[in-house]
Amino acid sequence: MISSSAPRFEGSYLGNSARLPATARLECKICWWVYDPALGDPVWQVEPGTAFSELPSHWRCPVCDGEAEQFMVLVDAA
Repeated sequence: MISSSAPRFEGSYLGNSARLPATARLECKICWWVYDPALGDPVWQVEPGTAFSELPSHWRCPVCDGEAEQFMVLVDAA
């Protein structure tokens, strides 16, 4: 069992996808693949327009199989 007080990687959304805006792009901290909701994920057959918070609970990085909780929120430069 994973402790809820376990340290999280800086920049993560801390496993609380409800905190993410629907347009948030996230990057895998293992392989640097970016989930962009505008593009979806063809590997997992996720339709474009699907927010990260709406991904199925079993979804994982399509490149390295990393868990969704391992993704970091990208902050676009203004």
